[in-house]
Amino acid sequence: MNMAEQDQFFMRVALSEAAVAESLAEVPIGAVVVLDGEIVGRGHNLRETSNDPTTHAEIIAIQQAAKKLNSWRLLDCTLYVTLEPCVMCMGAIILARIPQLVFGCRDPKVGAVGSIYNFAEDQRFNHQVQVREGVLQQECSTQLSHFFRQLREQKKEQKNREK
Repeated sequence: MNMAEQDQFFMRVALSEAAVAESLAEVPIGAVVVLDGEIVGRGHNLRETSNDPTTHAEIIAIQQAAKKLNSWRLLDCTLYVTLEPCVMCMGAIILARIPQLVFGCRDPKVGAVGSIYNFAEDQRFNHQVQVREGVLQQECSTQLSHFFRQLREQKKEQKNREK
């Protein structure tokens, strides 16, 4: 399997994690941490379910990988995530020493890999992250757009019922 095929394979796994989040009425974002072609951590958003603002897909996947590998240093891992990570998640990626990040679509409101900030290439940090973006971009973007469209429709219907 070449790198492009591998990226698509693991992004599809991240998309399936995002679907789990969506089934819980969470924003559909999914992530997987991969080491030597094996998934060592996976996660999906759980902020609404847990009432914990730190339970982003990336954080959960990183925690699971660190536990499985018995190390906070995820030196040879790649993190796949459906949406460009935020500042908090990029901080965790940098602190975990994850060398590679692959994401699906950009987050123009809070993305920290070029949209708002670019933590991946900031030389002031002691660790930089190689980034590949746009893997299954359309599928990742569509999943999020569909979720938010449905959410807006539900709110509109609820408002109409309250009248």
